[in-house]
Amino acid sequence: MAKLYFYYASMNAGKSSTLLQAAFNYGERGMKVMLWTAALDNRPGFGAISSRIGLHSDAHRYDGSSKIEEAVLAEHRENPLACVLIDEAQFLTKDQVWQCARLADRWNIPVLAYGLRTDFQGELFEGSATLLALADSLVELKAVCDCGRKATMNLRIDEQGRAVKAGEQTEIGGNDRYIALCRRHFMERLDV
Repeated sequence: MAKLYFYYASMNAGKSSTLLQAAFNYGERGMKVMLWTAALDNRPGFGAISSRIGLHSDAHRYDGSSKIEEAVLAEHRENPLACVLIDEAQFLTKDQVWQCARLADRWNIPVLAYGLRTDFQGELFEGSATLLALADSLVELKAVCDCGRKATMNLRIDEQGRAVKAGEQTEIGGNDRYIALCRRHFMERLDV
């Protein structure tokens, strides 16, 4: 029986590299996978799944209107899929998470979704909230705070490295815009 998995963490926990390692393992055994990533990131060189340690792979891109279930089933009819791997799963819509659940339940195609649990204000993303509710298996990937404790929070910073307390939920950026921290240091930086 196929399952829907949610691998979640804060920034810099190795979500993308873990996903790419899983894709490599399937491919090494001659099994076909389908990779997806959010279309939100429009910086030059993006559109593929890439990790900070240099791993990368092409991927299908999704936005809020993408019909992931339909696209996966079309591919599956042509080339049977061993699984579907989704990066940046926090950006999935509620409906898209339900589509992923149907892929596992009705079509017996495992779906492995990787993403952030919360935003820079400690709020759940829509996709993450729905995955936390529906996933058969929840796997926390661990990042490390500067103090050595487990980092569970994503602090957004400005150009001077100061904590940002308000703004849009999503702002594209990597280590130049976000820092993974434990809750204690997150709250200290926000002066909460």
